[in-house]
Amino acid sequence: MEKQFRFQDFDIWRKGVELSRDLFKLADDLEIRKLFRFAEQLRGATLSISNNIAEGSGSVSKADFTHFLNMSRRSVFEVANMLLTFSLHGYLTGAQVQPALPRLEQESRMILSFMNSLRREFPAPCS
Repeated sequence: MEKQFRFQDFDIWRKGVELSRDLFKLADDLEIRKLFRFAEQLRGATLSISNNIAEGSGSVSKADFTHFLNMSRRSVFEVANMLLTFSLHGYLTGAQVQPALPRLEQESRMILSFMNSLRREFPAPCS
């Protein structure tokens, strides 16, 4: 696919989209079990990871971009919480959930690293 948008160059966006493919399959499993609300929540939070990276890349300031990256990272934690909770309640198995957790942790670390690089490149002004 031809790159037309800035966010397509970011590994954090590509990893988020790849992760969503597998997490959407878990949401499909929840739907099969008629857990529609949980499936919807999982898809929404998962999509927020890459959506906030994409939206933030269109910001006119580094501070605004960092804000959207923070929102994306928070969505990573939201997804991890949902997966762990669904597993604890028996809605998904540990075997279904376990492969996603290290990938979510990696995505979180990558987003934080990117945020830190933006801050180093453009530090906040001293008052």
